[in-house]
Amino acid sequence: MSQISVVLTDDHVVVRNGIKLLLENSHEIDVIGEGANGQEALNLCKKLQPDVLVIDIRMPVMNGIEATSKVKEYSPNTQVLILSMHDDAEYILDAAEKGASGYLLKDSNSDEFLKAIKTVHQGKKYFSGDISKVLVEGYLNIKNNPASTTTSDTEQEKTFDLTKREKEILKYVAAGKSSKDIAATLNKSVRTIETHRFNIMKKMEVKSAVELIAKINELPTLKAELAL
Repeated sequence: MSQISVVLTDDHVVVRNGIKLLLENSHEIDVIGEGANGQEALNLCKKLQPDVLVIDIRMPVMNGIEATSKVKEYSPNTQVLILSMHDDAEYILDAAEKGASGYLLKDSNSDEFLKAIKTVHQGKKYFSGDISKVLVEGYLNIKNNPASTTTSDTEQEKTFDLTKREKEILKYVAAGKSSKDIAATLNKSVRTIETHRFNIMKKMEVKSAVELIAKINELPTLKAELAL
C-alpha cells in the first residue's frame, strides 16, 4: 500500500517538527513538504500535488482558512485537514464552509490524528466528537437566528474581533481566575488557555492582566457583552 503524501503547514518550526515525527513514525504517511504560512502551503500544493494538506489556522501572510478556500485551484485532488488549537464555532464553521474535509484540535492523541488523515484521504469528512457538536450547534444557531450572524465593522472593532471562546475566557480572566482554574472549568489544557490569553492580549494590545481588566472597564460595549 502506497504512503499518503502530506504537506504540513504551521508557522512554528518546533510544532511542525513534532507533527512530522509523529506522522512519519506511522510508516503510512510521507511528509513531502513543509510551509510556514497559507501562501507557502498553496505553492507547495501546486508543485507537489499532495494527497492531504494539514494546516493550522492562524499564520502570517495568509491564514489557513483562506488557503483552504483556494487549495482546489492549485491541487484539485488535495484534501484539507485543519489542525488547530481553536475550538471556537466561528473558526470551525468557516473552515467547513471553505472546503476543509476535516478539523482536528492540536491536543488530540496520535491515533485520532492518523485516523483523521486516513479518513480525509479517502474523500470522507472527519470532525472529532467535540468539533461535530460545535458544527451542529453553530448550524442550528444560524438557522434559528439568521439576523445574529451579521455584525457591523464598528461592533467588531469595539470587541476587538474576539471569538466566542476568547470572550468566555476573558470573562474568567476579568473575574480573577487563573489559567489553571479556567482550564479545569472548561475541561481544556492549561497550554490551550494560555494560548487563548496570549491571543486576547495581543488583540486588545495589552501586556498584563491588570491592563486587560482596565481596558475592559474603559469599554462599556465589551463590558456589557461579557456581562461584567
